[in-house]
Amino acid sequence: MKPYLFLPIWRKFIFFLILLLVFALYPPIATGDQIENDYQQARLSFETLLKDPQKQKLRYHWVTCIKKFRSVYAAQPNGPRADDALFMTAHLYAKLYAFSCSIQDKQQALDYYNRLLKHFPKSPYQSKAKRAIAELRKDDKRGIDEQEIGPVRKEASKFIASPQIKKPFGQKEHSRLQAESLAKVKAIRFWSSPSYTRVVIDVEEEVPYTHHLLKKDPTLAKPMRLYIDLNHARIGPGLKPVVPIADDLLSGARAAQYRPDRVRVVLDIKSIDNFKIFSLRNPFRIVVDVSSVPRKTASKKRFKHEQEKPGGKIPKGALAKQLALGVKRIVIDPGHGGKDPGALGYLKGVKEKNVTLEISRRLARKIRQRLGCEAILTRNTDIFLSLEERTAIANTKNADLFISIHTNANKTKVCHGLETYFLNLATDEDAILVAARENATSAKNISDLETILSDLMKNAKIDESSRLAGYVQEALIRKLKPRYSRIKDKGVKQAPFYVLLGAEMPSILVEVAFITNPRECRRLNSVGYQEDIADAIVTGIQNYIGEVNPSALTQAKK
Repeated sequence: MKPYLFLPIWRKFIFFLILLLVFALYPPIATGDQIENDYQQARLSFETLLKDPQKQKLRYHWVTCIKKFRSVYAAQPNGPRADDALFMTAHLYAKLYAFSCSIQDKQQALDYYNRLLKHFPKSPYQSKAKRAIAELRKDDKRGIDEQEIGPVRKEASKFIASPQIKKPFGQKEHSRLQAESLAKVKAIRFWSSPSYTRVVIDVEEEVPYTHHLLKKDPTLAKPMRLYIDLNHARIGPGLKPVVPIADDLLSGARAAQYRPDRVRVVLDIKSIDNFKIFSLRNPFRIVVDVSSVPRKTASKKRFKHEQEKPGGKIPKGALAKQLALGVKRIVIDPGHGGKDPGALGYLKGVKEKNVTLEISRRLARKIRQRLGCEAILTRNTDIFLSLEERTAIANTKNADLFISIHTNANKTKVCHGLETYFLNLATDEDAILVAARENATSAKNISDLETILSDLMKNAKIDESSRLAGYVQEALIRKLKPRYSRIKDKGVKQAPFYVLLGAEMPSILVEVAFITNPRECRRLNSVGYQEDIADAIVTGIQNYIGEVNPSALTQAKK
């Protein structure tokens, strides 16, 4: 060491540079134990990241984990953990892409998967890598373009704050909080039939949205598309970017981060005659109803013939006659179910969901026996169905009538009676409160909903529903009054019930009694009263059909 100490400064500097060059060209060889330890540490970091949703929102944690796996591969590119580290690097980039929607992250994932396939042909990860590549390239095959989804810009990665760009103090935290304040688009659900499809977009909280119908573009081989832009929103971690539908109306739905604060959902259309879009609250979701050719084509032809009679006027009740003529299938909806017990009865253990199911089962049996019609239950067990799903079931089954069964409730135990509703603007305060309870929302939300009802009900069967409600309510009172004391006729009312929104057939909601009233709760829990309720509703349906077209019942029984 002493000779070195007395060397001139410039020679010391040259000696130091030579040492650095030697270490750069010939780094210390990592041992197998060190590689294994580093790989296990990287795996632990990965598992910790997957368990922490808050960490997943920050790009820093993803990049840190990726670097650990890359260092394992770099230390021994042909070592026993090289293919493991390559696969995990690609896998992490693919998962990061699902959050950031960044083309760069997607390309990195593809590059590392392809490197694995090329350099490790005998690796057990070969099949997984091929499936992952195919999944990442799905969007390319489906032709997502600028007009529909827009380019997946670098700004999208702002949702996951990057540590690579130094920002002023507090700015990084502000970006993270801004991203967290955006509502997550959680899921896309659908129900379909040859002439009707309902698509529901589930959102974490209420957001403003707009929609636009794009015409078919043969020059770009693009079908007709309907897109919905959700502002102040971002893609949720569980949202599938592509949802195949493949029915007669829609080929599928796609979702992407169109802008840093906007999600765009695109519906690829095969055939369309009409569509309706509206939103429901608690939880917030956007409902899209798409239909093609009008249902009951034969009835429309007969209606046209009636219209062409001398004078050019439609005979009174002609529309109702055409509708009633085809009453062969009735969908019955037992209210609530599963995690939603509905109203709790005055008697311990009596729940609305169980009572409505029992009455609905009896009603279905009597419809088959007495009317010869097909009766379908939206649920035949204790399961949960969303309100929009119940209407979708009626529409997709091409029902001719839709009957939703409920029990009423009130904090005041003396309240009692029966009432039947059809969809319309609420006419009194009590109707608003009943609708708010059945919709699991607030009276304020009901009032807000009324502002969009006028457009939704242009094609709704309001008159026919009102007539059906009248016959059912009348039959209930006539059947029950001679058999039970203190039967109160609360009449036919109208209110905006979620479960009736979008129904393409005459539809009603029956409140068969107050489950919170001691006397009526005991009745609801008895087989005799349930039978009488079901029997009276069938009579009401029968009278509805018989009044508008007496021959319809005979045809239904054939």
